[in-house]
Amino acid sequence: METSGAITDVDGLTVGHWTSPDRPTGCTVVLCGAAGAVASCDVRGGAPGTRETDLLGPFGAVERAHAIVLSGGSAFGLETASGVVR
Repeated sequence: METSGAITDVDGLTVGHWTSPDRPTGCTVVLCGAAGAVASCDVRGGAPGTRETDLLGPFGAVERAHAIVLSGGSAFGLETASGVVR
């Protein structure tokens, strides 16, 4: 099978994106399938906005992620994860 180098070339990953027609904002979601996937993150910057990233550390209680949400770092951006969970 020929691949394009896209994240969707990885078996089991599905990617979706939404952009607001009224504002320059949106979010991208990577779904990792029913089994989930081993995940990690690197948080940088002076005022990062994250949700539950500490659980991915070596002493966290989570072994696999089932979805990754990429959005703006404001409180509104963080709230997009609630929609993904629902």
